[in-house]
Amino acid sequence: MVKAKAIMKTNVLAVTKDTNVYEAIRIMVANQVTGLPVVDDDQTLVGIVTEKDVLHMLYEVEDSPNPVSRFMTHPVVSFDQEDDLETIAESLRGNNFRRVPILSEGRLVGVISRRDVIRHITEMRLGVKLFV
Repeated sequence: MVKAKAIMKTNVLAVTKDTNVYEAIRIMVANQVTGLPVVDDDQTLVGIVTEKDVLHMLYEVEDSPNPVSRFMTHPVVSFDQEDDLETIAESLRGNNFRRVPILSEGRLVGVISRRDVIRHITEMRLGVKLFV
């Protein structure tokens, strides 16, 4: 069985709960990502801020430079790096979120997105690496 650590992205962009929400938006736009894990100082996952959270903030909340903690989603569905990819894929299929944080001893070590799972399954079925 394939484990999360085999396909997770380890170069994870993350913000802290004190990061200004507009800085988080800048990071998402500049890096073309749809969400960012939110961690504390020791990389413990405390939330996630997504495009959906940002849209809510932009349309529903008075404009001010607030910290990400005010808008992030928490608690967050996450998985351990030793969890089976099948379990993670089922979670991504059955929920509206696009990515899940991957943890080791409670600390953020990676992220797996729907796209990562699709890439892995496609490559396994075709027996060739199609995507960079």
